[in-house]
Amino acid sequence: MNDQAEALRHMVRSRELQNQGRTTRVITVTSGKGGVGKSNFSLNFSLALQKLGLKVLVFDADIGMANIDVLMGISAPYNLYHLLKQQKTIWDIIEEGPGGLHFIAGGSGFKDLLDLTPAELDYFEEQIGKLHGEYDVIIFDTGAGLSRETVKFIVAAQETFVVTTPEPTSITDAYALIKMVKAMDHQIEFKLVVNRAMDHKEGKAAADKISMVAERFLDIKLPMLGIVLDDPNVTKAVKKQVPFSIAYPGSDATKSILDIANRFMAVPDAGGSANNGVKGFLHKMFRLMK
Repeated sequence: MNDQAEALRHMVRSRELQNQGRTTRVITVTSGKGGVGKSNFSLNFSLALQKLGLKVLVFDADIGMANIDVLMGISAPYNLYHLLKQQKTIWDIIEEGPGGLHFIAGGSGFKDLLDLTPAELDYFEEQIGKLHGEYDVIIFDTGAGLSRETVKFIVAAQETFVVTTPEPTSITDAYALIKMVKAMDHQIEFKLVVNRAMDHKEGKAAADKISMVAERFLDIKLPMLGIVLDDPNVTKAVKKQVPFSIAYPGSDATKSILDIANRFMAVPDAGGSANNGVKGFLHKMFRLMK
């Protein structure tokens, strides 16, 4: 028994040494309205980053419509709720999906963040803090719109990707979300993803509309991260409960996602060190809860 305990301590220490100096980039993915393909983007973008050599964790933070596990056809036994209630550790609730992608399933847990006892908050902070340096990127797939929980993730993360489609209502809702966050006097680094574009011309036109209005009326730059082309294979993959980048690796949507991942990789840090990764994220998150 003593030998096992010593081996475990050695393993934990080795992991800590291995992760020293590693920067974890924390990203929130959100949208102004539901049904724009936000979760599908989060999942396949994460898989693309893994394909490029990064270690990624996807956190399903969508309270009402948590579906990352459904898109992968996996039934996760534990989620954030079990962590918040101190029933499980952070390592217990991390599942492995296709392509070796690590994820934490959604549930009602994020809503419970607002009503935790001091002891539960301390445990949550300690457990999430263990992720620092463990991953290159942590992606929080939030709910659509601007709930209290979503705001916390947008403000605490280093970067926020806003997913929209070329539809006028989706563009309007995406701009409204950005405007509301700006009105709260938060300086957030937004990037725009246009999903389901008929072609690059339509995608760029949609991005230009939002960017122009955001710069004129909100005085903020809204760079476009990329465009995902409309692709019937995405719907087929959803029905199969297999990520489209795995089910249809040669599809237009998969090529689009890989282009976006490569563009993301071109700026490897993007302020991650200055924001202190997971620790900086936790500091902002808990400051908002007070």
